[in-house]
Amino acid sequence: MKVSVILAAGEGTRMKSKEPKVLHEILGRPMLFYVLNSCKNSQIEKNLIVVGHNKEKVCDAFKEDKDVEFIEQPIGDDVPYGTGFAVLNALDKIEDEDTVIILNGDTPIISSSTISCFLKFHEERNNDVTVLSADMKDPKNYGRIVRDENVNVVAIVEEKDANEKQKLIREINSGIFAFKGASLKFALSKIDTNNAANEMYITKALEILVEDGRKVDSFKLRDTREILGVNSRYELSIATEILQEKINKEYMLKGVGIVDPKSTYIEWGAEIERDVMIYPGTHIDRYSVIREGVEIYSSTIKNSEIGEDVIIRSSEIEDSTIGRGTTVGPYAHLRPNSRVGENCKIGNFVEVKNSNIGNGSKMSHLAYIGDADIGSGVNIGCGVVFVNYNGREKFRTKVGDNAFIGSNSNLVAPIVVEDNAYIAAGSTITKDVLKGQLSLERATQRNIDGWVKRKGFVK
Repeated sequence: MKVSVILAAGEGTRMKSKEPKVLHEILGRPMLFYVLNSCKNSQIEKNLIVVGHNKEKVCDAFKEDKDVEFIEQPIGDDVPYGTGFAVLNALDKIEDEDTVIILNGDTPIISSSTISCFLKFHEERNNDVTVLSADMKDPKNYGRIVRDENVNVVAIVEEKDANEKQKLIREINSGIFAFKGASLKFALSKIDTNNAANEMYITKALEILVEDGRKVDSFKLRDTREILGVNSRYELSIATEILQEKINKEYMLKGVGIVDPKSTYIEWGAEIERDVMIYPGTHIDRYSVIREGVEIYSSTIKNSEIGEDVIIRSSEIEDSTIGRGTTVGPYAHLRPNSRVGENCKIGNFVEVKNSNIGNGSKMSHLAYIGDADIGSGVNIGCGVVFVNYNGREKFRTKVGDNAFIGSNSNLVAPIVVEDNAYIAAGSTITKDVLKGQLSLERATQRNIDGWVKRKGFVK
């Protein structure tokens, strides 16, 4: 069985945050998610996550994931800490015949293809341990791979323990290892804390296996970005940029048009069909579905389904659905539980909340539609407000098919405006309007001659 041990017990002090480091988000997902997802896509059958500091938050973030098992690392002054100690806590879940990969929860860019190739290399070579290494132009802060005169890997030396000659080595340890289960158990039983940090290093396991005559090897990675560790918010931004490029590329290869990938943020998991055109400044979350032919200009879409051939300009859509051929914006806001039909127009500065809008209805500008059920072919004029809240309770308004709501009108819920009814501009409507009726409610207009001159506004 292939088993992953993902180390996620560190405090992450350099993040300068109360949030556990592995829960800091990249494009809407905790960075630990990306490591775990790559493991799952590599056909790893058991995934163990070692938690320590803030373990409750980490466990809670993945409580719905049934393919994960959490291992608690003890915390205290008498605990040696270190990567070796973290892995030691997971040994009860590992069998001798297992192939075990050890990864860090703060390396979110590692890909499933790299993990698969790495494990295949390890098993085909029948290695006891294989280290994933890479050549770095600047190896500072990384452990160095030490080789003998026959170019065999014999040790890994941490930066703080390396001498000046060893610090010149450019091949570094990524922190990712593959072990035979039995070899891992043997090595961990021999590890001590004789180093500058007084910790149990998993890297020491490699040296122990070399001394015992076991087979030790390395697998050199070409794309060094994949082993980028995130230890600060700056490094988090670098990882975000890399994953953003990777995710957007995958969408574009499937036929999605992205004009400027660097300014487009699409979370992993969003469903976007071909021939969708996405313009700069757009953010689409992982729960959204965007159908074929949609055009999105500088908008935010959260947990929403957008039908075919919809056009959205500079707007925010959340927890809503939009039917085929509808146009939205600019500067519109569809708040949660809004369902807009086909060929509608939701225009400039229109806000819709918890409402159903039938096919072909139009509200072109400056309107608030809250808690309403609107039929087909309805026209809602500029400045219309659906008055849905009395300070304690919210009420609904129903508008029938082909009704006309004149500009600057207030519909005070709960009321019904039936099919083909007309509301005159400037009215405040508090009673039901029957089919085909015209309803108006205004004060009588008075024009007072000479008033301006008497008040002294003009000479």
